[in-house]
Amino acid sequence: MTQPAKNNLILMAEDDSDDRLLLQDALKESGLTMDLRFVEDGVELLDYLHRRNKYTLPASSPRPGLIILDLNMPRKDGREALQEIKSDPEFQKTPVLVLTTSTAEPDVARVYELGANSFISKPVAFNALVELMKSVAGYWFKVVVLPRQI
Repeated sequence: MTQPAKNNLILMAEDDSDDRLLLQDALKESGLTMDLRFVEDGVELLDYLHRRNKYTLPASSPRPGLIILDLNMPRKDGREALQEIKSDPEFQKTPVLVLTTSTAEPDVARVYELGANSFISKPVAFNALVELMKSVAGYWFKVVVLPRQI
């Protein structure tokens, strides 16, 4: 039995431009070939998913195989965005990994209540970030069997 082709697109909501650059470099350094796209906050994330505003063309907003979400962002934070994603039947099966500087137990508990698939604290060292990206991409795109995207 053959498995459906994997969707190797990671969509990351991250407001910090330095963190975006580090994550992009870490993924490149990991040697994995993923399509990594960024949005800057929860509003832009939902615009991307719903193909609104600058993301109206499907070519500019292909469906992600994984969403990586920062918690503390302007306009709409990660908790609010996560709640909207997981309450929408079109996106609720898309895995969402929360990657944040927080280690607060209330944050951990809340994101799992909202339906997050994973909660990971951002590593400080670049080499640890590279290893994290290898693990995350390897797990979600090589190990896990996910439902077919609509």
